[in-house]
Amino acid sequence: METPRIVVVGGGAGGLELASRLGKRLGRRDKAQITLVDRDSTHIWKPLLHEVATGVLDQSLDETAYQGHGAQHGYDYQLGTLTGIDRTAREVELASLHDDDGNELLSERRLGYDYLVLALGSISNDFGTPGVADHCYFLDSASQAEAFRRAMLNTFLRYGDGEGSERPCLSIAIVGGGATGVELSAELLGATEMLKSYGYSGIGRDQLQVHLIEAAPRLLPALPARIGHAVHRQLEKMGIQIHLETKITQADAHGFNTADEQRIDADLTVWAAGVRGADVLANLGLSTAANNRIDVHQTLQSVDDERIFAIGDCAACPQGNDRMVPPRAQAAHQMADTLYGNLRAAIADKPLKLFHYRDLGSLISLSHFDAVGNLMTSATKGHLFIEGRLAKLFYVSLYRMHQRAIHGTFNTLLKVVVDRLNRVLRPNLKLH
Repeated sequence: METPRIVVVGGGAGGLELASRLGKRLGRRDKAQITLVDRDSTHIWKPLLHEVATGVLDQSLDETAYQGHGAQHGYDYQLGTLTGIDRTAREVELASLHDDDGNELLSERRLGYDYLVLALGSISNDFGTPGVADHCYFLDSASQAEAFRRAMLNTFLRYGDGEGSERPCLSIAIVGGGATGVELSAELLGATEMLKSYGYSGIGRDQLQVHLIEAAPRLLPALPARIGHAVHRQLEKMGIQIHLETKITQADAHGFNTADEQRIDADLTVWAAGVRGADVLANLGLSTAANNRIDVHQTLQSVDDERIFAIGDCAACPQGNDRMVPPRAQAAHQMADTLYGNLRAAIADKPLKLFHYRDLGSLISLSHFDAVGNLMTSATKGHLFIEGRLAKLFYVSLYRMHQRAIHGTFNTLLKVVVDRLNRVLRPNLKLH
């Protein structure tokens, strides 16, 4: 019997966790050939991109290089961008690869598979709003977060010391009152304080104006109302201007126009509203639900092809009562765990298990100021509301759980030690 080939496309939270576990259990023992494909060469946990965007997290210190990680964990890595699937030949099609000068490094390629996993995550949905793609920053990838960070630093420099002004010297507008928008708005205040303390800029929190714009009646509409209301109160105390039930109709180089004919001027604009799958997902010949999400059974298999699976934000997975699994990091983690077992079962020609999503709660970080959220309690099957230092501790633990899934317990403990040392040895904000 030939060694089965498992190709995972997408090295986000779910994809990397799955490839790591398959590599350690099957790849190292030559029970399967595991290949991870991603358009980037490094991984960083997507819920932390707002910290990369403000410089609170130094990407170069925290990212995981797929090539080295794969060599350590028993899977192969291919740098590439998915363009199509040949289901008859069981091959994935990858685009040609070019350097920064446009020179071709690798021509178009094909990779054979016996089992294919699509884990491409999601990107922001601008809903076709005029001007957004041209004038707004997005936080869908580390490179986009880094682009915003550089623009933010340049803007602070351009405004000088900011003294002598009776109005906020710098204005930043964020569209999207979900987790990314909320956490970024709070993080910007913390970054402003640190930039001033390092002498990089004289602009303080009282000279920074942050607009948080949400089309729904409240912040965090996908989470329990109590969390949304608590976060709203905290952000208002920080001085963030919140615009609810505000729909953006156009973006330009200097801000936004709204449906009620108001104008929100800003030096920097960020779009963090809406979630959809990458455009390529709609062109693979597979059934998709709204926003380019691959239709899958509860076994996580495509409804069109039993050898193709999808997990994470790009999967439209039913959960009964006309509900779908929400696009959240904890869902991707749980799907990776179920699919690990299902792939092993498929190789052994055994029945596959159904995926059942378990809501473990929600946590929102408000920079170093605070955190708010709830946790699922097994005793009552209800939610326990938490905030403050305890909530912040649980928030940090989510990231450590992800690190443990891809690096192992011992290496994660070492990373905790290194992170603490870096807090002493390095600036608390990336300034270059």
